[in-house]
Amino acid sequence: MVFLAGYVAALVAFVGADMVWLWLMVERLYRPALGDILAAGVNLRAATSFYLIFPIGLVIFAVVPALRSETFGHATLHGALFGFFAYATYDLTNQATVRGWPTQLTIIDVAWGFTLSGFAATIGYLAASRFLAA
Repeated sequence: MVFLAGYVAALVAFVGADMVWLWLMVERLYRPALGDILAAGVNLRAATSFYLIFPIGLVIFAVVPALRSETFGHATLHGALFGFFAYATYDLTNQATVRGWPTQLTIIDVAWGFTLSGFAATIGYLAASRFLAA
């Protein structure tokens, strides 16, 4: 149940914050940068799969090790690093293979992945540690 509490909290934090980010940034950043290669609508199966899978990685690589060390900062740092590497993999692969993929988009998106993942892992850690304490 501890891991489930961490997962659910990380999931809610990750999805909630990312929805705000996307609501604010699609028209300001992504559409101007990507133009006609940006899909008109969201592929809900792919988006749902990503949002259900990614927090599992946060729990495995950030929340659980932080619970073992009982260190708040461990969750934040390892979550942020997990996000950095995951988003860098996505963006740099796109930059290498998609014609016209902007470097500025890669930098901003990787920074967002770093920030978002550190935040969500921290929330997951806090929920899991409270569950342990109860």
